[in-house]
Amino acid sequence: QVQLVESGGGSVQAGESLRLSCAASGSIARIIAMGWYRQAPGNQRELVAMTSPDGMTNHAGSVKGRFTISIDNAKNTVYLQMNDLKPEDTAVYYCNCFTGEDYWGQGTQVTVSS
Repeated sequence: QVQLVESGGGSVQAGESLRLSCAASGSIARIIAMGWYRQAPGNQRELVAMTSPDGMTNHAGSVKGRFTISIDNAKNTVYLQMNDLKPEDTAVYYCNCFTGEDYWGQGTQVTVSS
């Protein structure tokens, strides 16, 4: 079992930045990848970015150049630095941990106003 605790969401103006954090605990030795997904009202949950424990990353095309995922293995924490936020980034952001099974955080709201 893996437990995920997210923090860092909020409401900002377009062009501003936020950083999301997700701390993992439990069976963390089995982590294959960690990442962030988001879900806007009426939309399906979509991948934002993913990283392996050794730092191999993948970012969705819609956020490339604006968002950066990183991992601190010493703190068992994954971060999502979000710069130049746009109204279309408004969503609930979920931390994900994959060990062969998927684990999800509780979600954190990000709201970007124009």
